[in-house]
Order: sequence, then C-alpha cells, then structure tokens
Amino acid sequence: MLPSLSVTDLRELCARNAPGAAPASGLAAPLLLDVREPWEAALARIDIEGVASCLIPMGQLPERLDELDRLQSIVCYCHHGMRSLQVVAFLQRQGFDSVYNLAGGIDAWSLQVDPGVPRY
Repeated sequence: MLPSLSVTDLRELCARNAPGAAPASGLAAPLLLDVREPWEAALARIDIEGVASCLIPMGQLPERLDELDRLQSIVCYCHHGMRSLQVVAFLQRQGFDSVYNLAGGIDAWSLQVDPGVPRY
C-alpha cells in the first residue's frame, strides 16, 4: 500500500510546522506537489502559509524530476487523489523515500478543511 495522508493529517502537520509554532517532532513541513494541469491549478489550489508548493503536471514529471529534492518530504495532490497516487508510486521507483498521496485530493481539502477553495 502506498503511503498517504488525509487532508486533516496534512492540516495538522502543517500547523505543527507553521511559523511561530512550537518545534515539532517527526515529519517536517512537506513540499506540496500539485500534479494537476495548469488550467486546474488556475481554478483552485491548496495554499498553506509557510509551506512550499509547486505545480508539475503528472505528464511532465519524468523530465522535471530534477526539480524535486529527494531528501524533502513531498505530499502529492490532484483533484481526487488518483493521479497523485500514481505519482507517488513513480517517485518511489525513482528513489524518493518520503512521498505521500493526499487522500481525496483538493476536493477533500475543500470539503473538510478549507471551504474557501473552489470545487470543480
């Protein structure tokens, strides 16, 4: 089974690592890797203060792999979590050890964490 985080797990992880928060033990704030298409990212995105993010559409990932740090924890997300699950498997095969799928994707984030993020 591929590693994943629920949207509430991600919210709590990022809150523990937020600027001004008490030092957290365990997983550091991850990079949020959006694997959706640019038109999707223009509609909605996960924005968390103090957490880095980048957009690399799934189809571009093989040629843009060098943009990612293998030592950084990475949480991959898409619309519902299916493309990002495939990306997690791909990244693991490429030697990334700390990579997670955001279960339910940005849609779950909008429904359970931040209703200000538009659904599409």
